[in-house]
Order: sequence, then C-alpha cells, then structure tokens
Amino acid sequence: ELYAKTKENSLDIETIIGDAAYSGKDNIQLARKEKIHLVSKLNPSVSKGYRKEEDAFEFNKDAGLFVCPEGHMAVRKARTGEKYQNKNQVIIHYFDIEKCKNCLSKEGCYQEGVKSKTYSITIKSNDHLFQKKFQETPYFKEMVRHRYKIEAKNAELKQRHGFDVARESGLFNMELQAATSIFVVNMKRIMTLINTK
Repeated sequence: ELYAKTKENSLDIETIIGDAAYSGKDNIQLARKEKIHLVSKLNPSVSKGYRKEEDAFEFNKDAGLFVCPEGHMAVRKARTGEKYQNKNQVIIHYFDIEKCKNCLSKEGCYQEGVKSKTYSITIKSNDHLFQKKFQETPYFKEMVRHRYKIEAKNAELKQRHGFDVARESGLFNMELQAATSIFVVNMKRIMTLINTK
C-alpha cells in the first residue's frame, strides 16, 4: 500500500529498506514483480528454522528420510499444503512409535500416549530462496548498513516529538499527528543544513 502511494506521487523506487517484518512473501513477490530491490532480512524462523543445532535430526540422502539423533530412520513421509499458495508446504516425517517407546533418549523427545512421532520440515518457497540468495550479495550488504539511519529517525520522532503515543483517537488524527511530526523533524534537519553552510 505504501509502495503504491509512493508510486502514485511519481517517485521512482529502486530499493526498499526495511526490517525483517517487511520480508514477508507478499512483499518479496511485489518487489520481484516491480523489479525493485527489497533490502529486508528474512525472518530467522524462515531462513534458519526454530530448532537448535543439537536438536536437529539428520537427513539421509539415499533414503530421502530423516534419522533421529538415536539413529532411527523415519518410516514414511507426507507433504501437507497446496503448491503455489501463500503458505509454505511442510514435509512430515513419521517414525516407528514402538522404537520411540523403548528409546534410551525418549525423555524430551517422545510423549507417553501419543499415536505417532513426527519431524516436520518447512519447504522454503522460491520467493524465500530468491530473497535468501539476494541477502548474500554485496549490494544487499551495502544497503542494509543504511538501516540504522531509519531507526535513528524513528527514535527521534518517538522520543523528542511525542510520536510514541497517539494524541487523539481515530485514523485521521493519527495521520495528522504523523504528518506534522515528520514535517517538524524535516524542517529541523533543513535548518541545520542551512546553518552549516
């Protein structure tokens, strides 16, 4: 929405810089479609996953299945979710529950009474893979270094100009407060630049 409004004002946009909250699939797809650079690191849960290294199961390439830390291989796998949807698909690996019941390392891994033991892996979409590759480019690394300037300006707006709390209720009042706060900060910056010349 912000991109569309900016484009309506006849501004050419080559790069959008944002934090990990802006690296969602929709934003990546929009950036690719519009041929602009989205300098926003992928959320760590997407790029690295949630698991700690020591909790990770190993993948057996020959069998195409995961093996638990105790060496038990999954007996089957299934894919959930539909292709080309907004959510990533998940591959679920199913383990032999009888082996889990008698395993030496079942504490913290196997729960009594469950009917199955699974290990799930999220399949990264092409959009996420594209963004992950882009993150490793020199251009991305150079541009992400400018992010601190945006954060510093946001902090100034919040701490010195009361932008952390809405003065009045309602969307119009919030937009008005935002516009006047940003105007004041920009005027201060212009005056500083004029005085330094």
